[in-house]
Amino acid sequence: MGVEASADLNALLVFAAVAEAGGFTAAAERLGLSKARVSLEVSRLEARLGLSLFTRTTRRVQLTEAGQTLIDECVPALRGVQDTLAGLGRTGELRGTLRIACTVEQAQQSLAPAVAAFAQLHSRLQLELRSSDRVVDLVREGVDVAFRMGWLRDSTLRATRLGGFAQQVVASPAYLRRAGQPQTPEDLARMDWVALTLLPTPLTWRFTDPDGAQRSVRMTGRLRCDSAATLRTLLLEGAGVSVMDRPSTEALVARGELVRLLPQWSLPEGGIYAVYAPGRHVAAKVRAFIDFYQARLPQAGQ
Repeated sequence: MGVEASADLNALLVFAAVAEAGGFTAAAERLGLSKARVSLEVSRLEARLGLSLFTRTTRRVQLTEAGQTLIDECVPALRGVQDTLAGLGRTGELRGTLRIACTVEQAQQSLAPAVAAFAQLHSRLQLELRSSDRVVDLVREGVDVAFRMGWLRDSTLRATRLGGFAQQVVASPAYLRRAGQPQTPEDLARMDWVALTLLPTPLTWRFTDPDGAQRSVRMTGRLRCDSAATLRTLLLEGAGVSVMDRPSTEALVARGELVRLLPQWSLPEGGIYAVYAPGRHVAAKVRAFIDFYQARLPQAGQ
């Protein structure tokens, strides 16, 4: 049983690499194996299970229903075993591979510097930072932890709130010369709103005045984008008005490239979250990096 079980675990690791990389060639490069060896391991696993795990064409490799089930139910447990084995080295020493996902904007602002500093502290740990403005599938893509800003859409994920950040309504001076300065939150509904589709409700915003009274305003958005960096560029080019986090726009406001609107009104604080796949063991390397990153975050409201 020992030899067979070991072979099955190795085959599962190869299978997971193919699923995450999207093909046999990419998986072979990631694992440091030949493409023929990767194909053989997957074929042996399929033969043992009596199931096809991938549909193969000349252009792409795609998971079958059985393959997706294996990814969802078995691979997270296998990653947990890997993490446990990797953690059996010297006390306090982190080993293995830590895969981190975040948006391009967050990588540039804070995560890439944190990863670089963390790597210097843990020389035996491999780190992989995946930055993308799409929301990654943590299980399918083998991500250990994802960091997200704002509000979470997927309630099935486990999340830990690490901190928060203030938000502000901004627009360029050029746009305001054309459209005029809004005096109330309701005035924003008559302006050109640029919607960030990463948010759950990018067109509805709740404003609070100094006395605590609240107003909810529904905007009209002709322009939409799925990247905070793209949103900032559109605003700088005079495309309209939108909400952005204060840390990434404060310097632009100070230089006069953007104007903060309705400063007497406050918006809900955005959150910074560490997100894990449901039911997944949180390894020591993940906890260590989360604590390290959280300690580097500015205080909420800055």
